[in-house]
Amino acid sequence: MCGTQGQNASNTTVRRPRRHLENVATIARAGLALLLATGAVSIGHAQGYPNKPLRLVIGFAPGGSTDVSARLLAQRLSDILGQSVITENRPGAGTAIASAYVAKAAPDGYTLLLLTASSTILPAVRKDLPYDTVRDFAPISRVASTMYALVVHPSVPVKDVKDLIALGRRHGKMSYASEGVGTSGHLCGEMLKRMGKLDVLHVPYKGGAEATTAVASGQVDLSFPTITSALPLLGSGKVKILAVTSRTRSALRPDVPTLDESGLRGYERLSWNGLVGPAALPAEVITALHGATVKAVNSAEMKAGLHKLGLEPMSNTPEQFAEFVRSEIANNMKLLEGLGAIK
Repeated sequence: MCGTQGQNASNTTVRRPRRHLENVATIARAGLALLLATGAVSIGHAQGYPNKPLRLVIGFAPGGSTDVSARLLAQRLSDILGQSVITENRPGAGTAIASAYVAKAAPDGYTLLLLTASSTILPAVRKDLPYDTVRDFAPISRVASTMYALVVHPSVPVKDVKDLIALGRRHGKMSYASEGVGTSGHLCGEMLKRMGKLDVLHVPYKGGAEATTAVASGQVDLSFPTITSALPLLGSGKVKILAVTSRTRSALRPDVPTLDESGLRGYERLSWNGLVGPAALPAEVITALHGATVKAVNSAEMKAGLHKLGLEPMSNTPEQFAEFVRSEIANNMKLLEGLGAIK
């Protein structure tokens, strides 16, 4: 009897682990099936992207160097990704309109934004932005960089920056055009105004091309287009170039001094752009877009196109681009504290 009970007890003890192991095995098989299914979906998504046209949104009107560089990038991405990349201009509000549109777009990799230097100034001058420049975008890679040029209408009787400052102090108000409130062109003008102790009226437009045209037509006295936007007008005599905004002279016009060496010590502003998408882009989509962008930027065709615009091709990792954007915002906020409020 005791032996039987012991045997039964022993059998029961053996059977329980078996049932337990069977349950564990069942759960494990289910979990493995789920993981495999998830992996299959992820891999399928990566392999299937993109399967329709993409949109590259630009925060400026057509015609400026930002717009042209975006179109160069779109063409190369189209070739590499095997899908059309359509450029879409949404100018206004210092790029805030375009940025807000992309920030609210579906995070599927089909709506992208060409983020610019102006995009990192807005957080310092506007507290009512409907998006957060750091939180609401997924950085992919930088694309290009260049400098601005200080140009004036030929009727302005100056030959260099020192003449311009002296003229402004003698005769009072001058005016300068920018591509919009809170843009790099705006900040360039405010830096000149503050560092040169001038009274300069800001006249905002919807894009760099319009701002430069305003100077060429004599509607305003001066502006800060990119060096390449200015060069065609220089050749036709529609504007005069006085200086560039970088710390080193431009290879395109080595005869033109920098603002720093023209008496405004420490003056430096650069134009740059890069590719971002809405936040929460899947990692595999970011990887695909980053690889395509790096390949595009380093292609002989795009390098040649950017160099014609006076732009320097560049690329970096999404993490490096994210850190760069954060540092640009911090630097602009610090700079604006020194310049005073921009309105």
